[in-house]
Amino acid sequence: MTSPRGRMDGPAHSVLPALLAALLAAGLAALIVWQLQRSLPGHLLWDFGSFMGAGRAATEGLDPYGIYPGLTFRVEMPGFESWNQNLNPPVSLLLFQPLSYLDPAEAFRLWWAVTVVAYAALVILLVRRYRPEAPLIPALAAFAAAGFWDTLVLGQIYVPLALAAAGAWLLLERDRPLAAGLLIGVVVAVKPNFLVWPGLLLLAGHLRASFAAGACAAVLSLVPAVLYGPGIYRLWLDVISQDADRGAFLTNASLPGLFLRFGYGTAGLVASLALLGGLALWAFRQRPDPLRASALGLLGALVASPLAWIHYTLFLLPLFFRAPPTPVQAVAACLLILPVPVLLDRFMSAPGWQQATFGSAYAWALLLLMADQWRRAPK
Repeated sequence: MTSPRGRMDGPAHSVLPALLAALLAAGLAALIVWQLQRSLPGHLLWDFGSFMGAGRAATEGLDPYGIYPGLTFRVEMPGFESWNQNLNPPVSLLLFQPLSYLDPAEAFRLWWAVTVVAYAALVILLVRRYRPEAPLIPALAAFAAAGFWDTLVLGQIYVPLALAAAGAWLLLERDRPLAAGLLIGVVVAVKPNFLVWPGLLLLAGHLRASFAAGACAAVLSLVPAVLYGPGIYRLWLDVISQDADRGAFLTNASLPGLFLRFGYGTAGLVASLALLGGLALWAFRQRPDPLRASALGLLGALVASPLAWIHYTLFLLPLFFRAPPTPVQAVAACLLILPVPVLLDRFMSAPGWQQATFGSAYAWALLLLMADQWRRAPK
């Protein structure tokens, strides 16, 4: 016979998860509203101004990696000052040059809208594939991601590339390696640090996807050499070789950036090389399926990269959606939702040990995700 207490416990236990879910949804929605109001286009062009300057320079036969006051964004914060000129590979000029013919403010608003639509498409794709029965919390969590809102603020180009990466992920899942490889190639051409992804696919024996990615990236990378001359790549390599100091900025979530904050820059490079070597050996020996290789390939590309800004974490959304979240993954998601201005305002001028610990929340989130994915990987 069920006791009176037993009869009361049943409804209580069923109500509590629903109440917690409602509170979580309300909190995420409030955070999204706050982020939206600070992210609407204003009079500043941020990084998008640097892209407009690069596009105009390419049109006029000037250095697209130069500094053009009035357009090139300059960061000025306590303890940190830097010009944020365009650092994207020359293939990015195929986008920036046409945009530069528009009024800068109008072009920024247009790109802001493109970014929002692309991100909505990305989240809808993942929700429909992995969470159709309970979409609210995952969708809200994705829209609360710090990387999305800072991408909007700065006018950055990450979201369409993250959409291409998610498309490649879903195509690999459907055993369409050639189409997936073409999308991966687009990502690699614009963000070469993602070369780790097709590299692991190659070592794992998924040849069609990796070869298609390599061919697509190579062809796209040749176009700027034809349009602007082969010297365009020398200009790009010169500017990125001078950019090492920015790695200590708190929104850089990579392992080298974390070591820089601890004061051990060389050790960070060694750790990254060791990580990439370990991933390569694992892929070659274990021959994981393409999604497992992709998960660790994406994480390896970010963790080992000299620069992996918070915006790059948007490429990891399929990892959060595909499987039920583990406690480690939930902690990492919370860290990646932490708003950029909150982190910078509190820790940008803090003592070094605080920057390397609490201020490096995004870097610790990636390390947690790497450990979680490695634990799941077949040994």
